[in-house]
Amino acid sequence: MAMNTRRGFRFTTYEAPDQTPFEKLFEIFQELITHTSGDVEEALDWLRELDKEYELTDEDYTIDDFIEDLKAKGFIREELDNDADQGEGDGEEGDGGGNLLITAKLERMLRQRALDQIFGKLKRSGSGNHKTGKSGRGDEHTGEFREYRFGDSLEHISMTESLKNAQINHGLDSFSLSEEDLVVEDTQYKAQMSTVLMIDISHSMILYGEDRITPAKKVAMALAELITTRYPKDTLDILVFGNDAWPIPIKDLPYLKVGPYHTNTVAGLQLAMDMLRRKRNTNKQIFMITDGKPSCLRLPNGDYYKNSVGLDDYIVEKCYAMAQQARKLHIPITTFMIAQDPYLMQFVRQFTQANKGKAFYTGLKGLGEMIFEDYEQNRRKRIK
Repeated sequence: MAMNTRRGFRFTTYEAPDQTPFEKLFEIFQELITHTSGDVEEALDWLRELDKEYELTDEDYTIDDFIEDLKAKGFIREELDNDADQGEGDGEEGDGGGNLLITAKLERMLRQRALDQIFGKLKRSGSGNHKTGKSGRGDEHTGEFREYRFGDSLEHISMTESLKNAQINHGLDSFSLSEEDLVVEDTQYKAQMSTVLMIDISHSMILYGEDRITPAKKVAMALAELITTRYPKDTLDILVFGNDAWPIPIKDLPYLKVGPYHTNTVAGLQLAMDMLRRKRNTNKQIFMITDGKPSCLRLPNGDYYKNSVGLDDYIVEKCYAMAQQARKLHIPITTFMIAQDPYLMQFVRQFTQANKGKAFYTGLKGLGEMIFEDYEQNRRKRIK
């Protein structure tokens, strides 16, 4: 660590911030509970195994002490009866009494932690800073002043600058303030954005020795926290798609799991567009996180048409049609393709061309930063 002195810099040995035994374990526990999709017992089992290997605790503070602290601080609660109320965002019911569940307080903390992990360098501001670049009667201050014009809102008058003008124009002896002295601070309109985030929960998201769903879940939690805290006028809806597609509330993100599903991309896109049709915001967009090819459709009679071998022309053409439909509705689709298979990349290219959207071919590393940067870029311009 460098310390600035009059003679230059003096370097001292870095000292890690002091953490209590609870704080050290709590950092690990939050990561584990994300991987276990909110399963407290499984996360604690993992924590015990780590404790055996790395001696995280001692006789003065044990895992049992940690569990009691989690309860006392309101991060987990014990469900004594299967028929008890599940409450906000609770996971699946246990097999009997004494089932440990995370609370809404911890759910919020997990979202904030994901935001800090992925968007840690993000500068925080009060109510958001997305601008269209057009000045007018907006609600975002530019720091620039102009003369008062009839119709300007009174709250935009800069009294400090106006009084200074009055003193310059009329002198200090007899104070007078006229309309010509008034100045207002320019404002900008803040473009508002409605976003739907689609998350693939087909079985391939945990195949091939790679956990792909946990990074996708973290991205969703971080994006949700970003929008609700920094851009409260924006909207974010989240849906998951496997054989079918369905919306999930933000509070349920920690519990998100992969199922034994195929990939019904068409159902996901249909639901996303239905959600966005109901939004008043002019700017609308779809983010899609997926690692596989579309392999499933639901037919009009309710049956599922599935084909996991290669790219099925019938399914692919339906995807292209959905991309074109979204384009007509002025809804760009940004696809974040986790897989790198050449034939899948070709499909994504054609899908993106049909929508005039964007595609990113990425691994799991940097996925969150990439989504954030694209969100910010789209948010600064009006999507037409």
